[in-house]
Amino acid sequence: MARTRTSGRGPRGSSTLLAVPGGIWMLVFFIVPILVVVWYSFGQKPGLYGTHDNSVLSLDRYGEALSGAFLLTFANTLQIAVIGTLICVLIAVPFSYWLAVKVTPKWRYVVLALVLVPYWTNFLIRTLGWQILLAPEGPVTVLLRQLGLVDAAFSMLYTKGAVQLGVVYNYLPLMILPIFVAMERLTPALREASKDLGAGRWGTFRQVTLPLAAPGIVGGVVLVFIPLMGDYITAQVLGGAKGNMVGQMIAGQFQQGQNWALGSAMSVTLILITLLSVVLVGAVGIVCGAILRARRRLPIERTAAGATPARTGTEVPA
Repeated sequence: MARTRTSGRGPRGSSTLLAVPGGIWMLVFFIVPILVVVWYSFGQKPGLYGTHDNSVLSLDRYGEALSGAFLLTFANTLQIAVIGTLICVLIAVPFSYWLAVKVTPKWRYVVLALVLVPYWTNFLIRTLGWQILLAPEGPVTVLLRQLGLVDAAFSMLYTKGAVQLGVVYNYLPLMILPIFVAMERLTPALREASKDLGAGRWGTFRQVTLPLAAPGIVGGVVLVFIPLMGDYITAQVLGGAKGNMVGQMIAGQFQQGQNWALGSAMSVTLILITLLSVVLVGAVGIVCGAILRARRRLPIERTAAGATPARTGTEVPA
């Protein structure tokens, strides 16, 4: 009796079909719009009332996009994005550890829901709320004056510091979620084993918890840094002229300036520089990780090669 040979194409075909809706969504709402922006960036502004003209293609708009004003604004944007991402990491790592390890399972997801409460409202409304708080006669400024920390002429609104505070508030949950998920998945037995081997709380956190939660930290950095680089609502509402960011400049070219070609060139430049920054940071992280792994393997390789390990003073002679 001949055996019927089953082909593996069935499950693979089913997996491919499951990926089709997501692929169509990415094509229509992500790839095609980016290609349109790239196409517009090779055009020009046709007269006073036109928006774009691609009858003659050129790279002149990229030369305008890389002018001194754009580079200065981009440097300011990069500084705000890097500082904001670092502040989010410094806040999210201990908070996520406390939430994943110290809080009981009964209240853990209640606290996590409270973290997500701001995301139930519109991004613009949340930012406008900080405009009210940071106004010259707002609660924050009045409290600082009553405490004697600032003078009567102090106003934090429409400053670079207000933009920095706003981006940290708006993007902090995006940093907490992946780090919390990574730390919650860690096996408690690993921390207990580390403590049994003599490591303290800080040593266990630094040598066990933090390295194992590194994928969540990297994911949070990407989720925060990339959208923060293109944010313009926070800069528009809280920064004014002092907190200008690249996203605000690009939006001005599309809305007020009606120069879609220059705005598209700025957008493409921002995308490329942001991707380059992520790649450079990732390369540095890979190199540093390889160096640390090599240093950890070095004592083991020396011992395996015949080196005599140092005595600790507690060994009993044979």
